[in-house]
Amino acid sequence: MFWSHWFPHPLRAAATIGLAWLAAQLFVWLGTPIPWMMGPLLATALVSVLGAPTVSWLALRNGGQWVIGAALGLYFTPVVGQWIVGLWWAIALGIAWALWLGLSFGRWLHRRHAADLGGGDAPEAQARWRCTTYFAGAIGGASEMTLIAERHGARTDLVASAHSLRVTLVTVTLPFVAQWWGVTGLDPAGLVSGPVRADGLAWLALWTGLGALVMHRLGRANPWFMGALLVTMGISLSGVVLSALPPALTEWAQLLIGISLGVRFRLSFVQAAPRWLASVALASFSMMALCAGFAWLMAQLTGVPLVTLVLGTAPGGIAEMAITAKVLALGVPIVTAFQVCRLVAVLVLAEPVYRWWVLRPSAQPPG
Repeated sequence: MFWSHWFPHPLRAAATIGLAWLAAQLFVWLGTPIPWMMGPLLATALVSVLGAPTVSWLALRNGGQWVIGAALGLYFTPVVGQWIVGLWWAIALGIAWALWLGLSFGRWLHRRHAADLGGGDAPEAQARWRCTTYFAGAIGGASEMTLIAERHGARTDLVASAHSLRVTLVTVTLPFVAQWWGVTGLDPAGLVSGPVRADGLAWLALWTGLGALVMHRLGRANPWFMGALLVTMGISLSGVVLSALPPALTEWAQLLIGISLGVRFRLSFVQAAPRWLASVALASFSMMALCAGFAWLMAQLTGVPLVTLVLGTAPGGIAEMAITAKVLALGVPIVTAFQVCRLVAVLVLAEPVYRWWVLRPSAQPPG
C-alpha cells in the first residue's frame, strides 16, 4: 500500500524499465550471452527480492511477446518447414520425454515434502498435496499450469513458484553453458536478415496483431506470443517476405520479457517455503542434465546439432529458449518447433494424465 500510494503503477513501471535498460547496457559491456534479457532479468530479480517496488506492465510484456513471436516466425521459410516436418517423430519423442520427466519431478517433490507441506494425513489434504506436486512438476507454462492447478484445488503459490524458479534457472544457465561451449552460428536456416520495409512492417504488425487478438479471445495460452508466431509462420511458409524486424525492436522485447521474469521474485517468494524452492532448484539442474542426455541421444538419431536439441528439449519457457537460439544462431526453427509442440501437448494432456494417473481409484500416494 505504501508503494502504491507514493509511487503509482506507471512510475514504478518506468523506473523498472530504466533499471533494466542500465542492466542490459552493463551486460552488453561485459559480453554476456543474451544481455538484453539476462541483464534485466537478474537486475529486477535482485532488487525485487530486496523489496524494491518493481513492476512488469502487462501491456508492455504482451508487446514484447508479440515482437518475439513475429521475429521467430520469420525463420520458417518453405525449405525449413519441410525439414521440420521430417523431424515429426523426434518432436513426438520430445513430447513423451517431457511428460515423463514432469511426472517424475512431481512424484519426487511429493516424496520429499509430503511430511512438512502435506497438511496432514487426511485424504483431502493428501489429495491437495498430490495435485500441487503434480502440476508443479509438469513442464508447461507457469501461468497456464497455475490456472489449471487452481481448478483442482492445489496450492497455487507453490505451483507458481516452482515454475518461475525452474524457468529462471534454465534461462540463466543454458546461455552461459552455450557461450562457454563456444557454439554459435549453427542455425541451418541462417540468420534472418534483410531490409526493414516500412510498408511490410506495417502489414506484419497488422496481421500478427489480429492473430494475437484472436488467440486472446479464444483463451489460448500465451496469446500474444503464439498468435504472432503462428501468423508469421504462415506468411513465411507461403514464401512471402514482408519485412525484417529492426534489431532494436527485438532487443527491447527481450528486455521486457526479462523484466516479466525478474519481478516474480519477492522477499515473500523466498521466505514462504525455502526447502521447497531448494528442492525445485536441485530438480531443475537435474532435469537440465537429463535433458542434455536425451538431447545427445536425439542428436545421434537425427544429425541435428546437440546444442540445438539441448535448447529444444530444455525445461524452460518457449520465448526464453527461442531467444537464446535466436541470439546465438542455434537452430531457431527446431528449438521453436520442439518447445511449441511440447507446450501445446502438455496443456492438452496435463489434466487427462492427472485424472488417469493421480485420481484413478487404484492410485497410491507416490513414494
